[in-house]
Amino acid sequence: MPADAPLVLVALSGGPDSLALAAATAFEAPRAGVRAGAVIVDHGLQAASAEVADRAARQAQQLGLAPVLVRRVEVGTEGGPEAAARTARYAAFDAAAAETGAAAVLLGHTLDDQAETVLLGLARGSGASSLHGMPATAGLYRRPLLALRRATTIAACADAGFEPWTDPHNSDPAYTRVRVREHVLPVLERELGPGVAEALARTADQLREDDEALDRFAEEVAEELAEHAEAGISLPVAALASNPAALRQRLIRLAVSSEFHVSLSRAQTLEIARLVTDWHGQGPVHLPGVRVERRAGLLVFSAAETTEGNPDAAG
Repeated sequence: MPADAPLVLVALSGGPDSLALAAATAFEAPRAGVRAGAVIVDHGLQAASAEVADRAARQAQQLGLAPVLVRRVEVGTEGGPEAAARTARYAAFDAAAAETGAAAVLLGHTLDDQAETVLLGLARGSGASSLHGMPATAGLYRRPLLALRRATTIAACADAGFEPWTDPHNSDPAYTRVRVREHVLPVLERELGPGVAEALARTADQLREDDEALDRFAEEVAEELAEHAEAGISLPVAALASNPAALRQRLIRLAVSSEFHVSLSRAQTLEIARLVTDWHGQGPVHLPGVRVERRAGLLVFSAAETTEGNPDAAG
């Protein structure tokens, strides 16, 4: 390939999903007019992690991928082990892409991963956005295998004579995702019939489309309704009251996130919405970073100096 052809990097762990993706990318890249490399992240969480990373690098080189980058990362503790490892891994992917000028990083998530993600989101109960699952495209990242079952990647590796690495963390019941994979999904398939994983993935696609449409509509409405002031931003109460709850609550969240860079929980959003839907002269709502009050027919959002010791503070 020409040296100036676009470069894509496969995020390769050595497991069956990413190894199958690496092989498919090595085959397809020349036909698509792109160069294909790999980035391997050594999390350092297991005794033989360096050997696993070296093995994955050799497999990538045997497939003809270039460049092949191995990055050792330090995994913190914030958010728990799974979240901390993910943060460190994606930081390494971002750095590798910046270093090489890669146009995209390809991830080996499958339809099974998507179904697990939707179930985990359902358990969190944090609204439609938690049920979106993983998008096929998100900025730098691409997930070409989201329509394929994990069994397909395993079979592809076996057919090609590859020896994928099996991550012991993927069978450790200490991880919530593993319990969903090994217990929850099989029970659903057994009790409800086959096709549950596919149905969950379809649900994620549909909810993402609906949510994106509502968010875009909320942005358009906010441009018409919002009034900026030195102290913050305001929205007319009458307009909020006349809109459906889904749009009203999006407008509230959008006002807070865009002006104060604060993400509201559902409970916090509903507390603010009561100033519109259940108004009986109550005082302002105090939240971390923002103060909201109803005044002269407006919902006025302003920066909160402090909520410490405030008896009206809502969590």
